[in-house]
Amino acid sequence: MLQPKRTKHRKAHKGRIKGDAKRGATLAFGTFGLKSLEPKWITNRQIEAARQAMTRHMKREGSVWIRIFPDKPITAKPAEVRMGKGKGNLEYYAAVVHPGRIMFEISGVSLEVAKGALSLAAQKLPIATKIVVRRDYAEA
Repeated sequence: MLQPKRTKHRKAHKGRIKGDAKRGATLAFGTFGLKSLEPKWITNRQIEAARQAMTRHMKREGSVWIRIFPDKPITAKPAEVRMGKGKGNLEYYAAVVHPGRIMFEISGVSLEVAKGALSLAAQKLPIATKIVVRRDYAEA
């Protein structure tokens, strides 16, 4: 599971996800990518499930890059606890994803295999996504 090795603060404010991705919106490493179309928190478990689905479909050929990292601590109060008494305990870490952010990249496989792998990964994520292809890609 992805999570920070150490953090400056144990608990964080909730915040709001406003606007489109300012960075990480273009393919940087791979030939194919999975781009988010909605703002959402993506948990470390969802990222890992998507990664496993991709690598299994690709039969461990090619390369996979994870372009998001869950560094936001998410807290929750236990069930049936009264209001007050402070902020809840840390439950999991999440990545804040803006619309337009490239979340995963793939290279070293054919277009059909990449589309299949990225669509399987998209099914594991709670947001609408789009498969993008590098502009200079030519099927060999």
